[in-house]
Amino acid sequence: MTVNIENESENLQKLREKLSKEPGEIINEIILAVLDHENCPYECAADVLITDDDMIRQINKEQRDIDKATDVLSFPMVDFASPSDFEGFDDRYELFEPDSGELLLGDIVLSAEHIMAQAEEYGHSCDRELAFLTAHSMLHLLGYDHMEDEERETMEQKQRDILDEAGYRR
Repeated sequence: MTVNIENESENLQKLREKLSKEPGEIINEIILAVLDHENCPYECAADVLITDDDMIRQINKEQRDIDKATDVLSFPMVDFASPSDFEGFDDRYELFEPDSGELLLGDIVLSAEHIMAQAEEYGHSCDRELAFLTAHSMLHLLGYDHMEDEERETMEQKQRDILDEAGYRR
């Protein structure tokens, strides 16, 4: 698995001080936990950007026409027929990185400012908030959504299960 993590936040040092380990360790751990939980049969690649509210607001406006900062954005590269349905991918060479053979899942953008603020608001650690947002975004990259109540309930249960299994409890 390849996870490329870029840090473009002035608040990254503040976030690091509030985490028990490096952000990349938590991100990698949760990405692997999600892929294991969803029985992904492939080695995968994803890009993660940790940024600040100004940048995530700009990306949100450009990509989604929503002019406000948010906690996390997900940009899937794979269009799943149904969530985590990897059937028929072996013949879809365009989904894989030519050199490594990894399935290209997409991009995750995280706001360091939102991670810290939401951890405080919800009364849990920044570790748990970073893990939650990473799991949430990874499920989006695997085709899950939360627009309908049933979808939302499914996604929320998966997030709880993944975080509990990885030891990130409230």
